[in-house]
Amino acid sequence: MIGVPVRTAPMGTAPMGTAPIGTAPVGAVPSGAAPALLATSHGTSDPAGQRAVLALVAAVAAAAPELTVLGGYVDVQSPDVPTCLTGITAETAGRPVVIVPLLLSAGYHVRVDLAEAAAEASQPVRVTGALGPDPRLARILADRLQEIGLRPDDTVVLAAAGSTDANAVADCHSTAGQLATVLGRPVTVGFISAAEPRLADAVLAARAGAPGRVVAASYLLAPGYFAGLADGCGADVVSRPLLVDGEEPPRQLVDVVLDLYASTARLEQALAGLPWSFSPRP
Repeated sequence: MIGVPVRTAPMGTAPMGTAPIGTAPVGAVPSGAAPALLATSHGTSDPAGQRAVLALVAAVAAAAPELTVLGGYVDVQSPDVPTCLTGITAETAGRPVVIVPLLLSAGYHVRVDLAEAAAEASQPVRVTGALGPDPRLARILADRLQEIGLRPDDTVVLAAAGSTDANAVADCHSTAGQLATVLGRPVTVGFISAAEPRLADAVLAARAGAPGRVVAASYLLAPGYFAGLADGCGADVVSRPLLVDGEEPPRQLVDVVLDLYASTARLEQALAGLPWSFSPRP
């Protein structure tokens, strides 16, 4: 099994180092230990996407060496979330867990799959919101567009995965608005599946309304099946996903994950009457 760096708060002689993704280091947990962070992605069969997401989990662990950081999946890959939670209970004496969905919008997986897994767990588990919308993601999107040479007369379409959940669709439109603010130009939205307008139609509409190029801003976490579909949407140029295989994950994205964790973990510790202090590495 591929492993990522998994770190724990100081535990005397408890081991530290690497462990397979979805497992926790063995060792007794002191009273009041910080909740574990379970970073949960969708999963993909694309090796480049798998490596890119693992790199993000590793970067989160490196930025917060006092935390136990683990990874799991809601689909396609394993271990799934219930398996991860069972492993955490077995290895760390029922320590509370904060699940941070590595998902860009709060659709079915966040509202149903992860919520049900948390409710059925034997230890206290809380689920944060999705990664987006967040202005920091808009800035990463803008950086990706600059990489492909965004021109003043380009028309930008946000290429989102799509969802049957109206809240997730609204999240994507909010992200488009944030990106428009960063770029200083309008940004429309097209969905690869499940929602309207479909990406190819949004590209056609953009092309009909402006003389310049149509550029698709890939609002996808990592390389994979949907990224391939985005590349074939008919835009003149398509930017790369937020995560790129072989490159350091954007620090803004690491910070989004840690901020989601910290706000939820702080609440968990407060409800338990425990002190809380957390400061990620710069």
